[in-house]
Amino acid sequence: MCKKWIYLFFGLCFISGALAAQPRQDTLRLPLAGAEKMFIDSNLQLLAQRYNIDASQALILQARLWPNPNFQVSHGLYSGALQKFFPTGANDETTLGLSQLILLAGKRNKQVQLAQESAHLSEYQFFDLLRTLKYTLRTDFFQIYYLQQSSRVYDEEIKALSQVVNAFSQQQGKGYISEKEVVRIKAQLYSFQSEYSDLINQVNKTESELRLVLQVKPNFFIEPVVDSMALTRLDPSQYSLTQLIDSAYHNRTDLQIAKANTRINQLNYYYQKALAVPDLTLNLGYDEAGSYLTSYYGIGASIDLPFFNRNQGNIKSAKSQIASSEAIVRSTRATVEENVTSSLQKAFAQQKLFQTVDPKFYADFQRLMHEMLINYQKRNISILEFLDFYDSYKQNTLQLNTIGYNRVSAFEDINYYTGTNFFN
Repeated sequence: MCKKWIYLFFGLCFISGALAAQPRQDTLRLPLAGAEKMFIDSNLQLLAQRYNIDASQALILQARLWPNPNFQVSHGLYSGALQKFFPTGANDETTLGLSQLILLAGKRNKQVQLAQESAHLSEYQFFDLLRTLKYTLRTDFFQIYYLQQSSRVYDEEIKALSQVVNAFSQQQGKGYISEKEVVRIKAQLYSFQSEYSDLINQVNKTESELRLVLQVKPNFFIEPVVDSMALTRLDPSQYSLTQLIDSAYHNRTDLQIAKANTRINQLNYYYQKALAVPDLTLNLGYDEAGSYLTSYYGIGASIDLPFFNRNQGNIKSAKSQIASSEAIVRSTRATVEENVTSSLQKAFAQQKLFQTVDPKFYADFQRLMHEMLINYQKRNISILEFLDFYDSYKQNTLQLNTIGYNRVSAFEDINYYTGTNFFN
């Protein structure tokens, strides 16, 4: 039984050593402002969306263009009287024609307006992508920061317990300490190492997501640099709920997208009604010898007669799309109000919890941890007291980091739901 514990101990020590020995020589220390600048400059999703904006703006140019004129020419292929291909002179026949389509009912202007609004929609989609990716960047940034704070707790406790286990291993069999106590200490060490491994996996997963947002190479390890005093000064009472909601109305890109879709549907409705009006075609013609007189010059016009197809179906469909998009706008506005209100309530709750924490708590606990280790090594306290304190130290420190992250995350939610960086 004892050998089994020893093998397990050395196995976990090897895993812990492998985790600690992972190559991180390419550590990239970044403050939040530097990470955001790198994101703006390098993110490929933003670059792709910028090209979509350029493509949409090019369609405005296309919509402004007039239809091309049409030119026709024909010449006699074969003369039966002369038995000759392509006859010329007095026996040939040549006709020329030139026509131009004239768009009526303001179709061209309506096409331009549709293209312009579609370009605006592409811009809103770009900023909505920017808002979403920026939220991911900032939340991952702070999550990594607090996870790294928690990992340091495990580093300290694993190191301290490893020293105790090593000391006990040297004394094992000499009668100074019971085998049961050694096993209990090792079990606690294994538990810490297992939790530490899970925490490292969580850090690596979040690091991977952050690297993708920043377009950083996989061999870099990002270490967030955070101004803890600036975080402490954050206060949800700086801004009123009305001010936050008003900002969301003006800056929430998903709301702007819903409004833009409504405008597009309205413009499309007007365009479909214009399509019910037939377009006019003007033409000029020349006939060399096929008319009632030679060298005939003529002018004409043509237009479809709207007896059967007056674009009724498309007009009705466009009108229904307007009603649908208006309902989406109302739904989005209600969602905006609910998002901002709930995020502000969450921020106040997290702020209240954060203010209950004694700033000296962590330092006092850390000092007591070292004293408990020394007292246990001197046998002044029991193993139960020692392990209970270590577990309490770990749990409380992790809880403090969770409280800190949840508080910062609440402020980031306000920034995201209002579309404005109120809290930095």
